[in-house]
Amino acid sequence: MYTGQKQYEIGLYEKAVPPELSWRDKLMAAKEAGFDYMEISIDETEEKIARLDMGREELEKLVQTMHEAGLPIRSMCLSGHRKNPLGSSSPQIEQRAMEMMEKAIDLADELGIRMIQLAGYDVYYEKGTEKTRQRFKKNLAKAVGMAAKKGVMLGFETMETEFMNTVSKSMEFVQEMDSIYLGIYPDVGNLTNASCLYHSNIEEDILKGKGHIAAVHLKETKPGIFREVPFGTGHVDFPKMISVFWEMGVRRYVTELWYTGNADWKKDILDARERMDRILAECERN
Repeated sequence: MYTGQKQYEIGLYEKAVPPELSWRDKLMAAKEAGFDYMEISIDETEEKIARLDMGREELEKLVQTMHEAGLPIRSMCLSGHRKNPLGSSSPQIEQRAMEMMEKAIDLADELGIRMIQLAGYDVYYEKGTEKTRQRFKKNLAKAVGMAAKKGVMLGFETMETEFMNTVSKSMEFVQEMDSIYLGIYPDVGNLTNASCLYHSNIEEDILKGKGHIAAVHLKETKPGIFREVPFGTGHVDFPKMISVFWEMGVRRYVTELWYTGNADWKKDILDARERMDRILAECERN
């Protein structure tokens, strides 16, 4: 029977809470702030990459913790490919990138994660060339095949570098792969900065991804500044951008912010959720 519940879900990026907290405390904090789920971080630190090798007991414990906390982990930010990119000129790094990809998809399958956000880089710590671009496409095709096998969605994050900082650039690869398991998971802050850089129409760029945008990162930025900008102090037009995504049928959103030692971090995540919920609820009403 139709329950009449809200038509969207809003998640919290894991790095918004203190890293020393247990999974239970992280999930409980997100739940208390009104979030629907949490996004796990697999960044370029060895500590986070090690999560890809969780044993059976640890996996089962995390699933049990999600049940006990009453809040699931339902998306993954796989930014660890920045250090270990799919297009790397190093055979060793390339191999590790593919191992990470396979393990990330397996982890998502085990935990019930629906979406893996892929970093839109061919390479990061080396100069990109046509060879790194082609290597990225070759390995992306393999990754999409892995995701299709497990039924896990991959979505490109629009980044802060020229390689993939717009929806239009992401769509080149999405169209070439031509798979329902590869879409776009854009970052509104990065898109805003790209629009300023290119003096382009951000709404027109977003619409290029119609039918291929699976979720959205809600992050504040300033011109040339991509991280740790508090909500309400930057230049992202959240109401305008969210309304465009909403009209396109996007119903999953994650607030991306960072814990930086602020003792009032619980107020920060509550403020983020309330700001975005007000906008999303207005979209729902209209």
